[in-house]
This record gives sequence, structure tokens and C-alpha cells, in this order.
Amino acid sequence: MTLHWLLTVAAMLTAAWAVVRVRRVSKRLERLTESYWELKYDHGQLRARMARLDPESPATPGEPVPRPGSTAFVPLSSLKAMK
Repeated sequence: MTLHWLLTVAAMLTAAWAVVRVRRVSKRLERLTESYWELKYDHGQLRARMARLDPESPATPGEPVPRPGSTAFVPLSSLKAMK
């Protein structure tokens, strides 16, 4: 009978430790997610600021800058490839 109680107490302690650990990991994940979205927002703000300072440079390397008021040709094959 004593063995059953020891196993029960060990299982309860293990479950309590797991709950504490999950809460810590959950809080850390929440902080990391918040940091990710803040960085993503800041990156977009900096990108927009750089585009205003130097409108001739592409937003990302290798990407052409569309001229205001102009239309761009988009081949249908590129639209089909995106699906």
C-alpha cells in the first residue's frame, strides 16, 4: 500500500512541475510573439521612412520601384504560378 502512495505523490509532484513549466513557456512564447510583431511593425515603419527619403531606390534589392501614376504589365503566366 505504501508503494501506491509513493507513486501517487510522485505523479502529483511531476504534474505540478509540468504545470509550472508550461506556464513559464507560455509566458515566454507570448513575449516572443509580441516582440516579433513589434519588430515587424518597426521594420515596416523604417522601410516607409527610407522610401520617403530616397524614392529612387528599390524597397528591397532586386525589386523595381513602381512609378506613381504608371501601370505595370503583369503577365498571366506569373499569376498562374502564384496559385
